[in-house]
Amino acid sequence: MINALIVSAVMSVWTVLVHMIGLGTLLALARYRGSRINPLGSNLRQALFILLIVLGLFAVHGIEIWSFALVYLALDVFGDLETALYFSTSTFTTLGYGDVVIADEWRLVSAMEGFAGFLMIGWSTAFLVSIVGKLRALEADWLDRPREDDRGTD
Repeated sequence: MINALIVSAVMSVWTVLVHMIGLGTLLALARYRGSRINPLGSNLRQALFILLIVLGLFAVHGIEIWSFALVYLALDVFGDLETALYFSTSTFTTLGYGDVVIADEWRLVSAMEGFAGFLMIGWSTAFLVSIVGKLRALEADWLDRPREDDRGTD
């Protein structure tokens, strides 16, 4: 059980670090690209910007899922990469089909992966809502600004 606790703790810290660095990178990209987006400009440009953020979130979660899968392989929990990756994905997303089961010795690691995945997906959701909210706030701010020809008419 001590080994499972150690692996769980290390993987939890690793997952949070990967997520924090990933979101920090996406935030830097959003700040850089966001300053170049005209709020009332191309809807396609805004959609592509949001798509880029979502794909970035997929990549961050992918790194986290693959990390757990590789740990399962290193611990010799599963015999092949496909099974380890399938189990990790199903556990991380808290879907948990139950058609692939981990050895009792390492159950705590998979439980911690499910908990970490739940938190990281929630964190990503909050991040995405924040980014989209800021885009919408830029639109509202731009729409509420008085036009230059309206300023001197009082």
